[in-house]
Amino acid sequence: MPAAGGNGLPLAKRLYKSRTLGLTLGFVCVLAGMYPLDPPGWVWAWMLINAFAWPHLAYQLSRRAENSLRAERRHLLVDSFCGGFWVGAMHFNPLPSVTTLSMMTMNNVAIGGFRFMLMGWVAQALGIGAAVLLFAPAYIAVTTPAQLYACLPILMLYPLALGWICYRQAITLARHKRELLALSRTDSLSGLLNHGAWKDHLEIEFARCRGGQQGAAIALIDIDHFKIINDTYGHVTGDIVLRQLSKILRQNLRATDLAGRYGGDEFCVILPDMPLGHATEVMDALRDRFSALGYAQDPTLRASLSIGLAPYQASHGDATSWLNDADQALYEAKSGGRNRVRSVEAGWVRSL
Repeated sequence: MPAAGGNGLPLAKRLYKSRTLGLTLGFVCVLAGMYPLDPPGWVWAWMLINAFAWPHLAYQLSRRAENSLRAERRHLLVDSFCGGFWVGAMHFNPLPSVTTLSMMTMNNVAIGGFRFMLMGWVAQALGIGAAVLLFAPAYIAVTTPAQLYACLPILMLYPLALGWICYRQAITLARHKRELLALSRTDSLSGLLNHGAWKDHLEIEFARCRGGQQGAAIALIDIDHFKIINDTYGHVTGDIVLRQLSKILRQNLRATDLAGRYGGDEFCVILPDMPLGHATEVMDALRDRFSALGYAQDPTLRASLSIGLAPYQASHGDATSWLNDADQALYEAKSGGRNRVRSVEAGWVRSL
């Protein structure tokens, strides 16, 4: 159960629940082991404090600590010490003793691995030593049926609870990992794929096309005179224009199409299983819609797109050569007057 937060407070909240359950069930186990020994009143008082007051005190101390994670590790060592103490106080009664020590060890392994388990064993040994000094216990080799039944709740319920907590934490960590992966592959401004993620998909699409399946087309899209827009209307307005283009792309492309921000004011699209003629129509319609957009920041602002298209061809040696064709078509669209779509097919540029 590793800490989910930088200071370990989420860990303290999880351990509060497991500690409360574990010490309540452990109280039943230790009670059965201690009752036949008729210990003095202070031992009973300490047992009640350890079982029913300590979990709440430990949680409050962790909440107020500068470093909750470090505080909880200390509290787990206190748990281990107390567990060792009760083992000695029970005169090493086999089943209650093994149950107590194993539950404490399971906690320590879950929190800190092998090294922390060793630290827990040292704390348990110190607790046993303290009990030996106080009680000079004689070894009790037989566990009674009543003591056996008293150990069953913690043996059954506590591992189940700990496993459930670990499972929930694993699910949370997996979700966070997926979210971080998505963020690492998403352009923060546009919400589309970033440069690296889009090129990864381009390699995959190129391999699919080369494998003999249906073809595809790719498009490179450039916002015309974007630097002038930034200089004239400001970078905030420039960002709005970029977001508007990403919105148009999401609204007008298929779910299977892959749009990304290639860099700056340049966007890119993979159009799987789409013939060049259809791709040209789609891109030209997208260009028209974008050109018709108005902007509340300044009614005089209009932006247009230059788009270069390239279909997959068997002559492409790799994905880069395919992308170069689209880049060549984009260059022709810009040099030909902008606000238009041009495509490369069989080595020549076709204008729309």
